[in-house]
Amino acid sequence: MQEQTKTNTCQLLTAKDAAKLCRLSKRSWFRLSSAGRIPKPVRIGGSVRWRQSDIELWFSMNCPDRKEFEARKEAEKNNG
Repeated sequence: MQEQTKTNTCQLLTAKDAAKLCRLSKRSWFRLSSAGRIPKPVRIGGSVRWRQSDIELWFSMNCPDRKEFEARKEAEKNNG
């Protein structure tokens, strides 16, 4: 029997995929990003991606703005 290991992978989404997950258009997604209303993206070279885990956590927090989301995420991280 093979031993199963749990890996901590991070799924990165394009704007198109993140918008689709939220049932928004890509344009609306970028508007929300410009307004600071969605989680902070990850920049890799010239690419912009969003962590799926951040989007799911953002949903569970009732979609706060970026500043509040980042503060609450950091508080959760520090508290355990």
